[in-house]
Amino acid sequence: MAEVKKSAPGGGTGGGWTRFVTARPRLTLLVALVLTALAVLAGGGVADRMGSGGWEDPAAESTYATEALAREFPGSQPNLLLLVDTGKAGGATTSEGATKTAAVDDPAVVAEARRLAERLDAEPGVDGVGSYWSTGSPALRSEDGRQAVIAARIAGEEKDAAAILDRIAPEYRGTHGPVEVSLGGGLAVRHEMQTVIQEDLLRAELIALPLTLVLLVMVFGSAVAALLPLGVGIVAILGTNAVLRGITEFTDVSVFAQNLTTALGLGLAIDYALFVVRRYREELATGADTYTAVRTTLRTAGRTVLFSALTVAVSLSAMLVFPQYFLRSFAYAGIAVVVLAATAALTLLPAALVLLGDRVNALDLRRLLRRGRPPREDTDGSGWARAAGLVMRRAPVFAVATAAGLVLLGLPFLGVKFGTADDRQLPTTAASRVVQDQLRDGFPGSPGGGLTVLAEGEATPAQYEAFRERIAGIEGVDRADGPVTAGAGAGQAYFTVVPEGETVGPEAQRVVGELRAAPAPFDTSVTGQAAVLVDSKDALADRLPWAAAIVVLATLLLVFLLTGSVIVPVQAVVLNALSLTAMFGAVVWVFQEGHLAGLLGFTATGDIETTLPVLMFCVAFGLSMDYGVFLLSRIKEEYDATGDHEHSVRFGLRRTGGLITAAAVILAVVMVAIGTSRVTNTKMLGLGVALAVLMDAMVVRSLLVPSVMKLTGRLTWWAPAPLRRFHERFGVSESDAPAPITASGPDAGTDTDTDTDADRKEYSPAH
Repeated sequence: MAEVKKSAPGGGTGGGWTRFVTARPRLTLLVALVLTALAVLAGGGVADRMGSGGWEDPAAESTYATEALAREFPGSQPNLLLLVDTGKAGGATTSEGATKTAAVDDPAVVAEARRLAERLDAEPGVDGVGSYWSTGSPALRSEDGRQAVIAARIAGEEKDAAAILDRIAPEYRGTHGPVEVSLGGGLAVRHEMQTVIQEDLLRAELIALPLTLVLLVMVFGSAVAALLPLGVGIVAILGTNAVLRGITEFTDVSVFAQNLTTALGLGLAIDYALFVVRRYREELATGADTYTAVRTTLRTAGRTVLFSALTVAVSLSAMLVFPQYFLRSFAYAGIAVVVLAATAALTLLPAALVLLGDRVNALDLRRLLRRGRPPREDTDGSGWARAAGLVMRRAPVFAVATAAGLVLLGLPFLGVKFGTADDRQLPTTAASRVVQDQLRDGFPGSPGGGLTVLAEGEATPAQYEAFRERIAGIEGVDRADGPVTAGAGAGQAYFTVVPEGETVGPEAQRVVGELRAAPAPFDTSVTGQAAVLVDSKDALADRLPWAAAIVVLATLLLVFLLTGSVIVPVQAVVLNALSLTAMFGAVVWVFQEGHLAGLLGFTATGDIETTLPVLMFCVAFGLSMDYGVFLLSRIKEEYDATGDHEHSVRFGLRRTGGLITAAAVILAVVMVAIGTSRVTNTKMLGLGVALAVLMDAMVVRSLLVPSVMKLTGRLTWWAPAPLRRFHERFGVSESDAPAPITASGPDAGTDTDTDTDADRKEYSPAH
């Protein structure tokens, strides 16, 4: 191991932080180990405290109406359905030995169904129990007469309602005399979705961790170096779970956020650790001692990691402006995991590197494989330089062709249709999904798809009837029933409206607007799936400009502080946006239109859940900026040292092209592992972001960036005089005090970032 200098230099950027994190490396790692153990304890059971909803706007009219109806008319908003099936319990046997299926109106079935309904009504926490046998409603009886429904509402917060469901479900599910009972409804669907997500997340981690380790060994060639990024990722994941556990004490958090925790925890931690460890090994290869290598790494790669983390965190923080806690949950998880990944990469990694010294190259598999063979000429990285040179020689062709291709891939998104998440998110074999499918296919009307109009205020029976007739006459309304009143003088009632066509289709959404505009002598509020969708779309449209402004303006500012240019930040935003087009086009082509549905194992519903594009944009944009910062920092570092624009672009791609591609492939593996989920939204998120990451690393960074920078030439680095002075005072640069790069060192000729003699420059401290 190279000797660590005890009298560390104090001058230069990063010296204070270097001394802080490396003065007592063993103590630093011990404290980190203790904190990680505490995080494991604090984060235990976090999934049990999370919800599986959160798509609706809590301040919307539909949310108000739903809560008021659940409070005053529990039977109008059932979230638990008992599907009573007379065909599964065997029925009676005829003299010929055949089985005769009982009908829901048979006396034995009626008696058993009423007993079940009375028993359910007596359960603590269960309200509004009603059934086909108590109301005679044809909507609660299947068209073939073999099935009927008992409906109820479990009151309380989602976690409390789920606990009640867990308690009572075993008592009702199964055979009861002449009938077989299955459980469905919104609460059962969400509860099963939460269970499936937890199981899928565990499977994804078991897939991603070993594959990631293998890829890291392939990238580094050293088993010891490969374990460092993985350790940082595990620390980030465990720490984020503890943070989310704390947040659940104050607000709702979606269980879906755990998928982002795993994906970004592994992906970003590996990105940051790759960059830090790679730069550290590069410095060792120049002959630097351990402390000097760590100091230079923190001043250069460390600063880039910090800026990258800021850009990703800002992109994810934009989701905090939306009212839906589904989106806000991803912001909580994303910001926490980014901060922890960067902190671990800039604290634990330097401490570990000080202890390891040049033993970070221990178990170098590439050297073992080359043992006994004559040394080969070092060509690592030269392929990226040659590719960049080719692209820049034909810059207009590559820029136009690549941009046009990305735009074409995104064209299917012009036909996007937005909808709400329902039971079809689950696999077809899920118990609650089976019940909902039977209700959808075998019962008249559209179960759960109607609209409910809450009426508040005193009214006479004649006024109620006049209003019912008015809304029944609205174009697109199939039937309007009611009113159901809370009692004489209560001043509350509700009407049920069944729209024509699809439950949340354009016609149903138009009917929502007509119902809300209908004149009435009392206050009205409309709820139902279509109303929730309308309100969700309105809330997203209202806040989307703010979220976009946060992402764009913060990105422009951060990239300007890093580069001192006003052109580069604009390029970064535009090129990052282009990198996302393939993802959005694929989302519509695959998940909305159903191509590859059989291969990927999901049910296409003909629409995309409203919040998913917003989530995918924030995550994918942040990750694209992550790679953009890595590349731009090395280009800017070389440009500051040489003043040669085209050489700097080639140099940046030579030094980071392989690194960015390796990081993107590893992150894509993690996202694809997340995409193996049986829940459609999680599958869409994982596979979509994996595609965006690969397109960004392999197309945008390899083709668009060098071609566009060639076209803009030295103008790329232009800024007006006032902004140049601002950058000189407040900006940062990796090259403020660069260390010399030479060909000496224990790994000269073997490190993947080794440059050619022509490209090796002696950096001047003036830069």
